[in-house]
Amino acid sequence: MSKEIPSAEEALRILKTIGCSPNVIKHCIAVSNLAVKIAMKCKRNGVDLNVKLVRIGALLHDLGRSKTHSVHHPLVGSKIARSLNLPEEIVRIIERHIGGGLTAEEASKLGWPRKDYLPENIEEKIVAYADKLIDGEKIVPIQETIKKFQKRLGVHHPSIKRIKRLHREITELCGKPKNK
Repeated sequence: MSKEIPSAEEALRILKTIGCSPNVIKHCIAVSNLAVKIAMKCKRNGVDLNVKLVRIGALLHDLGRSKTHSVHHPLVGSKIARSLNLPEEIVRIIERHIGGGLTAEEASKLGWPRKDYLPENIEEKIVAYADKLIDGEKIVPIQETIKKFQKRLGVHHPSIKRIKRLHREITELCGKPKNK
């Protein structure tokens, strides 16, 4: 039995009720707006995807920031989402949006349950990618995001490769030329 994806209004109400700051909510709106634009480009290129899932998943992706701004916010957010009885496809977007995703080994090192937290379906990938292109409320080039991650994690951290792979995959689906 699948639960219904909430409306945008319901998603915004959830963010406010759960205690997300106005800045986090503005960020989530910016990510959602960009994610929907990306999804629509993909859809025009024949990619089968659920735009409403992208919109609402992006709105709720930082739900965990109501409790923490640490690397653990996706795990915290997924627990909150489950407690609110949100659909599992929304929960997966929330827990898989960090960086380019986490392997089971990386998750275990963070103290998370040992499983992969890598974006798998197109909706998860679009939200994770759109989040990498938004700094606060502003759209930034992917190269800027990659430099930030390299500075924080190290140039050869596996997350960097995953972010670059996500960039290539989404831009190809959108019909744009590949970048490194």
